[in-house]
Amino acid sequence: MANQIAQSTNSSSLADILERVLDKGVVIAGDIKVNLADVELLNIKIRLVICSVDKAMEMGINWWQSDPLLSTDARNKALEKENAELKSRLSELEKQVAALLPPKSSSN
Repeated sequence: MANQIAQSTNSSSLADILERVLDKGVVIAGDIKVNLADVELLNIKIRLVICSVDKAMEMGINWWQSDPLLSTDARNKALEKENAELKSRLSELEKQVAALLPPKSSSN
């Protein structure tokens, strides 16, 4: 008898599995704790959500929209805020320098 490899009739392709995962979402949670003599030295909580962007938005997860490294809109807002702060600081410095200078005299 020859050995034959049985194939499942219900096998799913990787694309089908990925589509299901992204459509429904998967949550992976775990904690890592390092103790030494009953003293907690390190506590790491890991939470991983794998889903589509649409599903994440549906769940209220949209942190990438406000991250300046990932969003040009957030980057522009951060730059505008920094620019406004710098202009304010420059204006204050100009006022302080003007107060230190002697008044201008008009000579004829």
